[in-house]
Amino acid sequence: MSSEIVRNIRVYWLAFIVYWGIVLFGYDTGIGGGVVSMAYFKEHFGLLNPDGTANTEKANAVSSNVVSVLQAGALVGALVSAPVSSAYGRKYTLFGFTVFFCIGAILQTVAGGSRSISYIYAGRVLAGFGIGAISAVAPAFVAECCPKNSRGRITGLFQIMVAVGVMISYFINLGVGLHIKSGPNVWRIPFGLQLVPAGILAFGLLTIKESPRWLASKGRTEEALRNLAYLRKTSTDEENTRAEMAEIEAAIEEEREARKGLGLREAFLGKGNFIRFVIAVVIFILQQWGGQNSVNYYAPQIFESIGYTGTRNSLLASGIYGVVKVVATALFVFFMVDSLGRKMSLFISSVGMGTLFFIIGALLKTHPPPKDAATPPPASKAMAAMLYIYVCFYSMGWGPLPWVYVSDIFPTRTRHYGLSAASASQWLFNFCLSKVTPDLVSALGYKIFLMFATINIGAMATFSLLIPETKGRSLEEMDVIFGSVSADQRRADIARQERVLDHENETTSERSVDNKV
Repeated sequence: MSSEIVRNIRVYWLAFIVYWGIVLFGYDTGIGGGVVSMAYFKEHFGLLNPDGTANTEKANAVSSNVVSVLQAGALVGALVSAPVSSAYGRKYTLFGFTVFFCIGAILQTVAGGSRSISYIYAGRVLAGFGIGAISAVAPAFVAECCPKNSRGRITGLFQIMVAVGVMISYFINLGVGLHIKSGPNVWRIPFGLQLVPAGILAFGLLTIKESPRWLASKGRTEEALRNLAYLRKTSTDEENTRAEMAEIEAAIEEEREARKGLGLREAFLGKGNFIRFVIAVVIFILQQWGGQNSVNYYAPQIFESIGYTGTRNSLLASGIYGVVKVVATALFVFFMVDSLGRKMSLFISSVGMGTLFFIIGALLKTHPPPKDAATPPPASKAMAAMLYIYVCFYSMGWGPLPWVYVSDIFPTRTRHYGLSAASASQWLFNFCLSKVTPDLVSALGYKIFLMFATINIGAMATFSLLIPETKGRSLEEMDVIFGSVSADQRRADIARQERVLDHENETTSERSVDNKV
């Protein structure tokens, strides 16, 4: 694997830079629930009863609003990103939406005093607008630059960076909860630190090149070939590089010929495309309702519900959960994603998650935690352990693979529409889930875990067995898998494009000789 990393080091660097936007995704999704659970935040923004006790109804409403308005903005950003990315390219689209995110982060940070909680709401909407677009464009950008044998590993860095962002948010909340008991820094430090990964992303984008596949789709073939050779650390005359370029050109030419004059309809109704959009939307609906994001957004509240009472206990348990998630995701992405396959990984992940949620639900029913216990009882520790094991199963399938899979299946010309639809689906149901989770935790108790377990095994495991395998297949081969073009036609088109490129190369060489003479 080390030789593969060295060979593709420029692609890994591109993914590392682009996915700082995904750290923002993870950080922002994890930070809201922790900030809202702080005692001083509740006091400052009027979420307490006159006697000083928490007003559960108000706290749930503000908590769900702070988390869910991010998803509302992200939904719009994901949809808007498609035409922008198509017109201006992946690189400059990411830069523009990073600016939107920074404006939102500043608004969240300055809230307090004479500036009401509406500043936080407005900032979360703007930040979400930026994150939604970044989450749609980033995986497409990375997938278009990856060699097919390493694409699963490299695009899987997406979920590692999400997990890193969530973990950082948990420990920032823990540090603030332990060391800052009052004052506006309770929310200004967590919200202000969003600007750090945003800055790394903005400046890092200046060091990377545009997607070769996007350039080819715009007819800028020579620039596309130079960028492809740069990413592969080869020359533009190298045989494998020219063969890969020929395959890209063949796929784009097929799409242009088969769908000429269809306009936007091609993205949804072009031959072999509709089923891809169905898969892209459904896979994220199931991911959202699998339970993981409820734990992500409201980890302190979830751990409190199983017996980890008090700010320190609940935030520390959340932080450990974040660490386990990062380690498990990294192990899977680097050592298993391109060997186990997409279908089997998703299936094992579904069954494991569902089994553990059934165990947690049963323990919570038979051993409900005592109120105001100084330390968590043994049953609560067992449930926390089940959650830690649960996130290991999540990280080996339904965490990283939906993004990898959706990045795999769309052709170049419609990939930005496919990723936008997938991202919009993810954010729409993310919004729904984050809005209702606080009330579900309060109203359902142990039954919420049984509900998620049923979805894991009944729906997600079944879905995993029905989708086609994409491991080890090039992006251009997806058209054959989904019936857009026959295998024979694809071979003939590649051969024709190779002849065209060889002819262009010979012409260039002859001109060079003439110039020297």
